[in-house]
Amino acid sequence: MRQELLSLPKGLAEEVSKNLVMVARLIDEDPEQAYAYSRIALRLASRVAAVREAAGFAAYATQKYSEALAEFRAAKRMTGSVELWPVMADCERGLGRPERALAMAGEPEVQKLDKAGQVEMRLVAAGARRDQGQLEAAIVTLQSPELASNAVQPWTARLRYAYADALLAAGREDEAREWFGKALEADKDGATDASDRLAELDGVEFVDAADLSDDEDRDGTENLVDDEDDEDGEDGEDEYDEHEDDDQDPAEVAAAERATDVTEYYDEDDEEYEPLEQSASDTDVRGDKA
Repeated sequence: MRQELLSLPKGLAEEVSKNLVMVARLIDEDPEQAYAYSRIALRLASRVAAVREAAGFAAYATQKYSEALAEFRAAKRMTGSVELWPVMADCERGLGRPERALAMAGEPEVQKLDKAGQVEMRLVAAGARRDQGQLEAAIVTLQSPELASNAVQPWTARLRYAYADALLAAGREDEAREWFGKALEADKDGATDASDRLAELDGVEFVDAADLSDDEDRDGTENLVDDEDDEDGEDGEDEYDEHEDDDQDPAEVAAAERATDVTEYYDEDDEEYEPLEQSASDTDVRGDKA
């Protein structure tokens, strides 16, 4: 890439390189923003193969498969390299053309790929078989020396995972569990969710710790309220029944109830507010309370 950018004027090369750095930095966490940076780089230096390739991957990450395929083809013409062949075939899958992806899997370009590229092409071909509903054919496509090897390579986890997923889709659950386990053993970087898939097969349900904490807090609050209600409802109410009524003057109780009715149903700020007429006994009681 550096060599390609050297063909540009210095200031332009720096500007393009800054945008390509942002594409690489954001493509996993914010593909839309990465795509925006790739378009700037493409506008500045569309004749640089590295720029076309970066634009292709940014479009691919945002599922703009037609645009991605066009950029990958342009980069391939500029460099003559076949390393983008598998991702180009996967773009055909994304466009709903699995038969074209399978046709590309049989082209001479595949033989020019390195081992990683050939494994990637095998993954794409198996996916195309699944797109066509050919589950058993997809399983056979993935069966290869690379799958059987005990050596762990950068592609091993993904290859084993794809094989396990195809087995599960075909209803071969026991074999799928075995290969998800093998994928997990090879997945040192967490590139797959093999551990989650194994847990699902074993019937393990994960609970979010934050949700659990919230539930415990809610339960605790409810318990406190219940305890308070019990205390007020049992001890407090019994004590009131036994002693409180004995000390109350019936006239005072009646006046207090009428006073509560006034407070509850009338608003003094309301223009239509008309307080209830008060009896002399009510006035005396309120005066005493004041």
